[in-house]
Amino acid sequence: MFPGAVLMAALAVPCLAHAQVKVGVVVSATGPTALVGIPQKNTVPLLPTQAGDQTIEYITLDDASDPTQTVTAFKKLISEAHVDALIGPTGSPNAMSVLQFAAESGTPMLAPVGAASVVLPMTEQKKWAFKTTQNTDIIAQALIQDMLKRGIKTVGFIGFADAYGDDWYQVFSRMAKDQGLELTVVERYQRTDSSVTGQALKLLAARPDAILIAGTGGAAALPQTTLAQQGYKGRYYQTHGAALPAFLKFAGKSADGTILAASLMLVLPEIPDSNPSKPIVQDYIQRYQAMYGEKPATFGANVYDAGLLLQHAIPVALESAKPGTAEFRRALRDALEQTHELVATQGVYTMTPEDHSGFDQRGRELITVRDGAWKLLE
Repeated sequence: MFPGAVLMAALAVPCLAHAQVKVGVVVSATGPTALVGIPQKNTVPLLPTQAGDQTIEYITLDDASDPTQTVTAFKKLISEAHVDALIGPTGSPNAMSVLQFAAESGTPMLAPVGAASVVLPMTEQKKWAFKTTQNTDIIAQALIQDMLKRGIKTVGFIGFADAYGDDWYQVFSRMAKDQGLELTVVERYQRTDSSVTGQALKLLAARPDAILIAGTGGAAALPQTTLAQQGYKGRYYQTHGAALPAFLKFAGKSADGTILAASLMLVLPEIPDSNPSKPIVQDYIQRYQAMYGEKPATFGANVYDAGLLLQHAIPVALESAKPGTAEFRRALRDALEQTHELVATQGVYTMTPEDHSGFDQRGRELITVRDGAWKLLE
């Protein structure tokens, strides 16, 4: 065992001792990002164990939410376990820290993270990375359209002081300006902060019509509860990073009226049966609930979709190479990039050399919070 990473599930099931395709999984099951990482870790036993005529072995490591440990885990999986593909890591900063290692080793990486900067702009390094969450611009577009519909003209911004917040600021500020929205004040905070009173007072003083909070899980609630306590009466917007029960729990009554764009999983009973993703989501939720006695968060579904993408791509790669070889890893990368209209829990994936996320508007729903629960925005 190496320092900082814990081997949590060497095999998906006992019969996979001689599995021919190896997939490494790195999650933040402990540390500040654990609320996101735990449902991802829990999802691994639900991933496909067969692709074509090959079995799949999953080797899961915990990076404790620390980018340094993410690097160590990735290197171990690549150099010692000789994995054919990687799923993870959990956090955007963690994912940015390991892009070079996936590329240098020629190992395709499916990152269940929010920041579009993991795959955009496309580079030689990033061509080995794929992303199973909606790119920032797809979510931001929905939020901006709602802002314009409501006559909002000025917006304040507060986001994480890391890759997730950076990505959201860059994308949102550009798109808002193009649509005539004025970004009046920009504040940042750390994921581990226990107070953002100073930032909230600056936002309050600017008196924007709305405030966009770019955080994840329970940490996304801190600015909102603080602003509510300080008397802010404008509209709150959140990113898809807030799509966790922890946000509802910690935000409490201040969450009511919040608007975000996120996965259909949050409002599944309200989604029509004609939606192609609905039966896949229902199956995932039922299996997760049967195993753990609770419903999964959308972040777990991002890992589930990574498994579906690999299951779809592995038979294609097997046509030209054998697992455990550089040729197979490259063929697998190429097959992932050619994914077309693959229906999964988060939407429908169509990858291209320029787009390694692959979502369109079918990958988002406009959602609000009413009486402490997620509801489709009417």
